[in-house]
Amino acid sequence: MSVDFAAAVKKIEENLGRVIRGKAEGIRLLMISFLAGGHTLLEDVPGTGKTTLAKSLARSIDGVFRRVQFTPDLLPADITGSTFYNPKEGQFEFREGPVFANVVLADEINRTSPRTQSALLEVMSEKQVSVEGRRRDLPKPFFVIATQNPSDFHGTYPLPEAQLDRFTACVTLGYPDAAHELEILFSQNAAHPFDALAPVLGCQDVIDLQEQVKAVRFDKAVAEYVVKIVEATRADGRLRLGLSPRGSLALFRTAQARARIEGREFVIPEDVRALAVPVLAHRMVLDTKAKYGGLSPKKIVEEILEKVPVPR
Repeated sequence: MSVDFAAAVKKIEENLGRVIRGKAEGIRLLMISFLAGGHTLLEDVPGTGKTTLAKSLARSIDGVFRRVQFTPDLLPADITGSTFYNPKEGQFEFREGPVFANVVLADEINRTSPRTQSALLEVMSEKQVSVEGRRRDLPKPFFVIATQNPSDFHGTYPLPEAQLDRFTACVTLGYPDAAHELEILFSQNAAHPFDALAPVLGCQDVIDLQEQVKAVRFDKAVAEYVVKIVEATRADGRLRLGLSPRGSLALFRTAQARARIEGREFVIPEDVRALAVPVLAHRMVLDTKAKYGGLSPKKIVEEILEKVPVPR
């Protein structure tokens, strides 16, 4: 029997809202990415609740949570796991890395070297780990939330384009407004709201929700609209690198998730337009002139949305 989609999403969002105050839009984007079967990049300054949000999601679905603190000396094996010799058993054994979980928090991912960052590529794309020629599947559902400090912070390494392209959406929480920050002060006075959080769904329920998203109808005209938006980025001279097919697929999947959350069994152009910036902008690479001229990928996406005709 299928899970009631609207009720399930509402329960999770309410659970997250008890811990992260005043960030309903950010929580909704995180849920869209999660239900689309993707991964999310949380880009923000420290202290805005990124880690707590990831932990709260894992607890809400009764899933296994693991956190990896990315540091300059972190090695790929520290993420994926490695084999070791067990003298007692007289054989080699595999010790699972922290990616063997339902929700993995890659904290401050841009503080480690590109070599270690790239260790997440297969994990995020294939949802498996290959060590010494043997493939090991990861648990389902599997969701990576990576946090990133602004690139001008001390000790950060820019994420390579191939890594950025693996993230379905880029979400910024931002500082809370004064009223919600006041709520935060009093809500954490005696104990943290996270301590009282209880699961509202199981992992199998989440898998069912993700399957329901895949069943959402996508009219050919709306799909062509997605392709035209992506093609416009490839033809834009201000971009050194336009969007890959992975970008169009991410927009396709997230539009399905948004439609289902909105209570529809079909996608409309507004779903595509609402998600274009968080799903596409972080994948773009500006040319030197545009970059130092103060132009942002977000602005280019918004301009493309104005130019590409919306299907009727």
